[in-house]
Amino acid sequence: MVRSCEQALTAGVPAVAFTDHLDFTVAAADDRITAEHVRPRPYARMRLLDVPGYLAAVQECRKRFSDLRILTGAEIGEAHMFQVSARAVVERAGFDRILGSLHAIPYDGKLTAADELFRRMPRDAVMRLYFTELLRLVSTSDLFQVLAHLDFPRRMWPRSGPRYDERDFEPEIRAVLRALAAGDRVLEINTKSPLATPELLGWWRDSGGKAVSFGSDAHQYWRVGDRFKVAVDMAEAAGFRAGRDRFDFWRV
Repeated sequence: MVRSCEQALTAGVPAVAFTDHLDFTVAAADDRITAEHVRPRPYARMRLLDVPGYLAAVQECRKRFSDLRILTGAEIGEAHMFQVSARAVVERAGFDRILGSLHAIPYDGKLTAADELFRRMPRDAVMRLYFTELLRLVSTSDLFQVLAHLDFPRRMWPRSGPRYDERDFEPEIRAVLRALAAGDRVLEINTKSPLATPELLGWWRDSGGKAVSFGSDAHQYWRVGDRFKVAVDMAEAAGFRAGRDRFDFWRV
C-alpha cells in the first residue's frame, strides 16, 4: 500500500481507493449460491479479507501521505451469489467505495472461472453466458456502487481465430448498461483490461449512464494510474467531463 501511494503521487493521481478483493469460498445458508445448489470455486489461494488489518494499513497510509486522498473499499466478487455473506462484511467495515465484479459463472453445478470456459465452449458462447450472468448481478445486487471490468473475460480471449469485437455483443452489453443506469450507478473504465472504446461509452450514455470512474486494477504498485491519460481521452471523446471536484466521478 505504501508503494502504491508513492506511485500515485508520482503519477499525479490525487486519490486512490484500495478496493481489495472480497471473495468467498464458503457460502452461508441464506446465500443464493446455496439455494441454487451451486458449489463455490475451490481456489486454494483465496482468503477472506482481513478487514481489521486492511483498515489499519489504510489508516497508516493516511498518516504518511497527507497530500493524497485515500479511500477504503472492496471489490465483491459475485455479490449476487453471496449477498448475505458480503453484506455482513461490508456493513461492519463501512467502506468508502464498493465495486461489483464477476469473475466466475455458474456452470455445470459450480462457479467456474471465465477463462476455463473458453476451453469448454465457443468463445462467443462464453461471452454471452458471461453477460447474461453479469445482468443478473447488476439487477439483483444492491451492494456495490461501481461495476468493475464490464467485459472481464475479454482479457483471456483466445489469440487464435477472430478478434474480439464488442459490437457482436451489443444487445447483451446494452442490457447490462441499462440495468446499471437504472440503479444510478457508475461504470468503471478499467485500464488493466483492453480499454473501453468511445463507442461503448456512448452506449453507456445512451442507456442513461451518468458517470464513469477510472480503475487501474493495479495488483502491483507500479501499475497505479497506468494508462489513465488514454482512459481520460476515451472518456472525453464520449462526452464525460471531470466532476464537481478532483475527487469526484467523471460525469456527462
